[in-house]
Amino acid sequence: MLALGFAAGIPLPLTGFTLRQWMSESGISLAAIGLTALIGLAYAFKFLWSPVLDHAPPPFFRGLGRRRGWLATIQPLLAAAILALGFTDPASAAQVTVAIAVLVAFLSASQDIVVDAYRIEVLEERQQGYGLACYIWGYRGALLASNAGALAMAELAGWTAAFAMCAALVGIGFLAVLLGQEPEGRGVAATTWSQRVRAAVVDPFADFMRRRYWVAILGFVTLFKLGEALAGVMTAPFYRELGFSRLEVAAVSSVFGLVATLGGALAGGYVVAKLGTARALIVTGILQMLSNLMYVALAQAGHSMPMLWAQVGVENFTDGLADAAFVTYLSMLTSRAFTATQYALLSSLAAVPLRTLAGTSGWLAEGLGWSWFFVLTTLAALPAMAIMLFLLSRLPPREDAPQAEVVPIPDEVAR
Repeated sequence: MLALGFAAGIPLPLTGFTLRQWMSESGISLAAIGLTALIGLAYAFKFLWSPVLDHAPPPFFRGLGRRRGWLATIQPLLAAAILALGFTDPASAAQVTVAIAVLVAFLSASQDIVVDAYRIEVLEERQQGYGLACYIWGYRGALLASNAGALAMAELAGWTAAFAMCAALVGIGFLAVLLGQEPEGRGVAATTWSQRVRAAVVDPFADFMRRRYWVAILGFVTLFKLGEALAGVMTAPFYRELGFSRLEVAAVSSVFGLVATLGGALAGGYVVAKLGTARALIVTGILQMLSNLMYVALAQAGHSMPMLWAQVGVENFTDGLADAAFVTYLSMLTSRAFTATQYALLSSLAAVPLRTLAGTSGWLAEGLGWSWFFVLTTLAALPAMAIMLFLLSRLPPREDAPQAEVVPIPDEVAR
């Protein structure tokens, strides 16, 4: 699970922060860089083709079984796509770079589908918690490798070498697939694609729509991270314009930023336990909103390493804080019969308008300038805060209610 989590985490920064760093160095406009937020829509829509991967036999490596056969088919294609991405030139053919990045995102999302199914099927129930923990830590390690590691490699040997390194790292997952075991006693259910979509999407969402204030809940989920999404798409060109080098960004934004996020998540669990979910959600939501003002302070300070450390530390720590309270409250709002499914579905559906709106961030940054743009990202959190107060007054959390364990993958740290 550690190796599969590592393979799953490698592609995400390569279509996010790392790709935007490369494009900003190539002189691509902020408006065009902002549109790269749409590449991640593949992760939001992966439920559409998950039934195919769940039921159809793999085209290659059938001797490994259904789950491992699909992984062994997808991972070499994914590594090849990442390698091909490194051989493109955003400065002269940005369309080709983006097209291959979309392919990387599609293959990465497909890998996620199979890895999740494999983890659930190959582990006993008592092993699921440990297996998920191994997966997440492998995933986080991969984020460092393809974010900070890729930037460091690009500094030493160029971008082609950086992407080649990341393509090779996918091989760790391929080796784990070859050495692993296929889940036993898990026959393919005799269901059609439409039945699978109904069970995975239609039924959970129909159940969700019967809940009180479901439109407000969906709006809250959609808008809660809007400010962070707008700002996150522009961080790479922002740091670049202020004169920070690749190695400075790698050390502070990637490595220290991940540590700050993990620290914030741990502290967030303590805050929820001490203050209760409602008050913790309000306090951490306000802190998360105000943390975007650190970008304004950095914009005014210019190339200042102490201010960069402060901005990254505050922004990532408060994000981790808010995530803990947000996940706790959201898991309470979902139906007990569809807890995990509704949570995943809501997150996917919310990603569509969130990434679409984030695609406008480049135009906004060009039109407003950095300082006013980041002021706008701070104000963008106000609608979600208003909806949150409405929901807390109408649907207050039961602090004594048993909570389902919902552990989100920390993809935000790879922006």
